[in-house]
Amino acid sequence: MNIMDFNVKKLAADAGTFLSRAVQFTEEKLGQAEKTELDAHLENLLSKAECTKIWTEKIMKQTEVLLQPNPNARIEEFVYEKLDRKAPSRINNPELLGQYMIDAGTEFGPGTAYGNALIKCGETQKRIGTADRELIQTSALNFLTPLRNFIEGDYKTISKERKLLQNKRLDLDAAKTRLKKAKAAETRASQLNSARLEGDNIMVNFSYMLNFLHVKWLKSEQELRITQSEFDRQAEITRLLLEGISSTHAHHLRCLNDFVEAQMTYYAQCYQYMLDLQKQLGSFPSNYHCNNNQTSVAPMPSASSNVIGSSALTSTSGLVIASPSNLVDLKECSGSRKARVLYDYDAANSSELSLLADEVITVFSVVGMDSDWLMGERGNQKGRVPITYLELLN
Repeated sequence: MNIMDFNVKKLAADAGTFLSRAVQFTEEKLGQAEKTELDAHLENLLSKAECTKIWTEKIMKQTEVLLQPNPNARIEEFVYEKLDRKAPSRINNPELLGQYMIDAGTEFGPGTAYGNALIKCGETQKRIGTADRELIQTSALNFLTPLRNFIEGDYKTISKERKLLQNKRLDLDAAKTRLKKAKAAETRASQLNSARLEGDNIMVNFSYMLNFLHVKWLKSEQELRITQSEFDRQAEITRLLLEGISSTHAHHLRCLNDFVEAQMTYYAQCYQYMLDLQKQLGSFPSNYHCNNNQTSVAPMPSASSNVIGSSALTSTSGLVIASPSNLVDLKECSGSRKARVLYDYDAANSSELSLLADEVITVFSVVGMDSDWLMGERGNQKGRVPITYLELLN
């Protein structure tokens, strides 16, 4: 029963405090009550914290969009995060494109120039996809997580203490208002009591009212001292928290450097992958073995080159265009020559010779053989090899 009485009294006291704050806040908005202003330093700290929070949220959200452009995927990851469960691994766009290219190249035939090029491009796209996955993981750990921790941790604490400071200020201003009213009432009662009114009863009543107002005035003054002390204490706590914003900026700066370094690594990897791919594609000749077994010859001759699959002439797109003159020279050569293998080649049947990139074999022409093939020799092994996979050596 005592506990219930205590709870009721506490509830009534809290309701009275809430009502007092509401009245004070309303009167301030209407211009009917004075408001205690915070010192300029504390106001600047509050403004800096609010600005930090707003821009941190914007940077964090846009970084998430940059790393994961798919909004549905972001929502799914958010739901799994709230459920404290690991999101299922999904293939990203470069990896998916790379797989399609590899499958297509396999279907068209690795022995064809187009099929081989598709496979090379697909492998590069999958490498880019892996690098993209590493960028997302590194950025989430070293950049997004610290920003999110500030929003959901430090700033929530600051907001809580700031709200408490606002309540203490309202209590202080309400106490000031009550003291001011008590002083005004006591002054008025003193004036009335000093008037020489007739009748003992009237004088006794005025004297009693004056004592009552004086006691109320003293109580209001004591309440003001208490609320002033609580307000000053809360202002100091809030100030100490807000001064930590500078440390937050320094921490976020380090995180930003980590994010930039992760991006630099990612773009450097992508550049190197594409550079290697361009070199591989640039060594494909225009005279290639097509899927329909027809031969396409580039109309642009080479001035001087002994490389099959690589010409001194360059197209506007930066890819090297092969010259057919070397192919003719090799086909018309009566003896054997050394040639370097440009790409791996898997023999389709026992009449062909499998090749490994960068190995050197002996090649020679055979009367009546298809114009796109030569006879290759490696030790005791002998078989047909596609001419577009070779680079003639001097």
